[in-house]
Amino acid sequence: MVKVSAVPGARLPGLDLLRALAIGWIMLYHLESHGPRFPGPLIGFGWIGVDLFFVLSGYLIGWQLLRPWASGEAPAWRPWWRSFMLRRALRILPAYLTVLALYVLFPATAEADRMRPLWQFLTFTVNLLPASMDQRAFSHAWSLCVEEHFYLLLPPIVWWLARRPCLARTAAVVLGVFLGGMLLRAWLWRQELAPLAGQAAYVPAFITHIYMLSYTRLDGLLAGVLLAAVRGFRPAWWAWLMARGVALLAAGTAGLGAAMCLLQGVPGLAGIVFGYPLLSASLACLVLGCISEHSLPGRWRLPGAHALATLAFSLYLTHKQVYHAIDAAMGDSLAASSMLAFCVYNGAALLAAALLYCLVERPGLRWRTWLETHHLPAVAVAGSAAFAAPQSQADQAQPR
Repeated sequence: MVKVSAVPGARLPGLDLLRALAIGWIMLYHLESHGPRFPGPLIGFGWIGVDLFFVLSGYLIGWQLLRPWASGEAPAWRPWWRSFMLRRALRILPAYLTVLALYVLFPATAEADRMRPLWQFLTFTVNLLPASMDQRAFSHAWSLCVEEHFYLLLPPIVWWLARRPCLARTAAVVLGVFLGGMLLRAWLWRQELAPLAGQAAYVPAFITHIYMLSYTRLDGLLAGVLLAAVRGFRPAWWAWLMARGVALLAAGTAGLGAAMCLLQGVPGLAGIVFGYPLLSASLACLVLGCISEHSLPGRWRLPGAHALATLAFSLYLTHKQVYHAIDAAMGDSLAASSMLAFCVYNGAALLAAALLYCLVERPGLRWRTWLETHHLPAVAVAGSAAFAAPQSQADQAQPR
């Protein structure tokens, strides 16, 4: 590991590490469906990588939106909202639409025989509408739909709360979202899942009515936004948290283990109602611990983590399609060795992601930077979505 010097502009290694862990965990989880098996039970919880991305997005996007008010500014609604949405579009759409086009134009490369209608991907409603279980091609786009809905909902809420700050009103909104999500999941379980307990139909019902819906999966995003709010408006609290990085990592790890116990397999009522808030709170503790310079992840850069974090979005979009292509071409010859399969499958996924990043994603980011410099209003441009490159240490410093 390489120690990071505490100078302005140095990248925070903790966020790189979290992105790398999240995308790696997701990829191993999906890789096991192609034959390779890895020791230990953790790979079966690889879906938690998506929840980690949600917490990171909540923190980074929340800070981007809250930073003007935390700095004492009051930006006008229209240019503030327009520039934010344009930046989000240029961050997500170029790579997303490119991969979607590959699925549509070359259906043989898809990891499943059938795909949802194209209009659902274009309108980001994949996770809101029911579908048959065999329509699984590009199904991992559901998490991008959650993120897009988050981008639409958060700005007006931030605008409403930040213009006239009120702790009671903010607390009411936060508790309303958290408790409302728990009550909604409990009601959906009773109405949609409980009658199917013990039946094969329970799993697709859980995916359709609980796991993929935006309004049942807001816990992680909200936890991240809370971190950003504390950073911006409670600097003393933030400094107290940053001084306790090791304790936060320990608490987050313990909470993550408890959440795994509640959410293992296809969860029942307790896991569905309480497991997701516990998981989100635990991941938020891990994010805080990795940001803190008092913890090892906050001070030391793990070699390769930054490269993997940079490619995380492209890897997420392409890895299932690449895995399918490798499986179809040489899956039988790789079945004898999990290590060889690991290297071949993931080597191909990294190559495809690097191509997508260099040819599509990075040019889109450069275009965004050019627009920000020459055409967009001078509103705060601090941070990015969870898949994007991390912020600098100067930007992560204690708020003024």
